[in-house]
Amino acid sequence: MSTLEETPGPGRLVDEVTTGPGGAMTDEVGVITGDVTIATVLRPDGRADIAIQYTGADEQYTLTGSPAPLPRAGLAALHHEVLERVRRGGSAEAPRS
Repeated sequence: MSTLEETPGPGRLVDEVTTGPGGAMTDEVGVITGDVTIATVLRPDGRADIAIQYTGADEQYTLTGSPAPLPRAGLAALHHEVLERVRRGGSAEAPRS
């Protein structure tokens, strides 16, 4: 799999965060914890893919609940919500509405 270190752009937001207690839930490997990089990428259908990986690692995973619906406030608002959820931990997932 590719790394998330690609250049952010208008349809792609990337940030590094540390997971809260209980980490973030992925489809592929279950919960991951620690320092992670999150990429939120706009899809043509108005939803967004959310990928997560250990910061500096090559393998990326799908945050459970991705693709997520894009809120009225847009991609940046969704990305911010995802970052906050992951910071809180508790097996964080993507927003579903």
